Amino acid sequence: MQYQSTRGESPLRSFSQVLLMGLAPDGGLMMPTSYPKISTETLTQWRSLSYAQLAFEVMSLFIDDIPSEDLRAMLERTYTEEVFGTADITPVRRLQDGLLVQELSNGPTLAFKDMAMQFLGQVFEYVLARENKTLNILGATSGDTGSAAEYAMRGKQGINVFMLSPEGKMSAFQRAQMFSLADENIHNIAVNGLFDDCQDIIKAVQADAEFKQKYAIGTVNSINWARIVAQVVYYVRGYLAATTSNDEKVSFCVPSGNFGNVCAGHIARQMGLPIERLIVATNENDVLDEFFKTGAYRPRTSDNTFITSSPSMDISKASNFERFVFDLVGQDGEKVRQLWAGVNSGEGFDLADQLAQVHGQYGFASGSSTHQDRLDTMKAVHAAGDGFVDPHTADGIKVARQVRLDGETIICLETALATKFDETVREALGNDVVIPRPEALSGLEDLPQRVTVIDNNAEVVKDIIRQAVTA
Repeated sequence: MQYQSTRGESPLRSFSQVLLMGLAPDGGLMMPTSYPKISTETLTQWRSLSYAQLAFEVMSLFIDDIPSEDLRAMLERTYTEEVFGTADITPVRRLQDGLLVQELSNGPTLAFKDMAMQFLGQVFEYVLARENKTLNILGATSGDTGSAAEYAMRGKQGINVFMLSPEGKMSAFQRAQMFSLADENIHNIAVNGLFDDCQDIIKAVQADAEFKQKYAIGTVNSINWARIVAQVVYYVRGYLAATTSNDEKVSFCVPSGNFGNVCAGHIARQMGLPIERLIVATNENDVLDEFFKTGAYRPRTSDNTFITSSPSMDISKASNFERFVFDLVGQDGEKVRQLWAGVNSGEGFDLADQLAQVHGQYGFASGSSTHQDRLDTMKAVHAAGDGFVDPHTADGIKVARQVRLDGETIICLETALATKFDETVREALGNDVVIPRPEALSGLEDLPQRVTVIDNNAEVVKDIIRQAVTA
């Protein structure tokens, strides 16, 4: 399996090369040159597999430069009941109104990012040891990526993590998860700005080819293809859990900010998984909802990005969206370069004609929600006896209920556990409500925290990396 850049000006690479690279040298994102196909016979064979076994079957279709026995062993170490609290790893539960929720937040940081990040911790360490290399991971988080990455990489040999987050924009729980880690290879950097500003810093550092090579800069954000391929697995698992035969189709509703999660669903659908629709659920930052309704992609500036009660989705420049657009324009790298030149100039682009031409081929739908929608949804779910949901998952449930078709089976992908956003949950359910929290994380917010606060400046981040690496 070879990988190409969405902008068409970088040489083909192997999986391990892509893993350590982050952005392609031409500024694009790496994608497989073709999608492996899933047959109905294959799906039948996969129904009896454990999650780790299924992960091997799916991911080995994309990874051919790691010996099968080594990949299998990594996945068996990653997807365990000890790590995820349940042998099912991603159990599916049914709400009273028939919507399904796939639980993706049973990992160590209580968010869906653990599903891919725990694997990244294993595969990074493996490839770096095999090639006798070190890696300085530069990441950005709007809430959950940071803690998931840091918990997966803490103490790993040959790896330093430099994680950018928007100062004061995450929940107290999210900040505590990250900033309380004392591991020497973990470096938290809070940027005076929004997540999009953090993301822009990463792109600026990655664009400095000399610095990137000298300091071996990589990334764990969903621009890293390994994150996407690991997430494809739970779409397959969710489909198999929700159906009894391969003649059935299901839809997935995905809370979306950076488009990485739903991009994995797009890949699964292109592979042949019987997905009816991929429903993109946004909050007030509805750039993606606007695109799928009109064909116009108009990323907003930081000044025009809303700060909401589902903060992990407070994003107006969805990095992974480029991967879908690459497919939408027939994998024309030159066209993608032209489109993103418009994005970088602040003009955006319009692909309404292309969307109309492929109507039904990609199966996207979309919707958005507000703060009050989130509160109402969390309250309704709890009142129905369906437990707690976090505000991001509430965005998904609200949109799923809004756009659901007669007879449609929709799986809403859980984003995080409610305890990560207890302030908003209490606003919805009352201050006296007892929100379940794993005992191991009791008192997390009271632990000492370690973070460096900086202005929005890529050169300052480079200096922090230089000082840490040479210390």
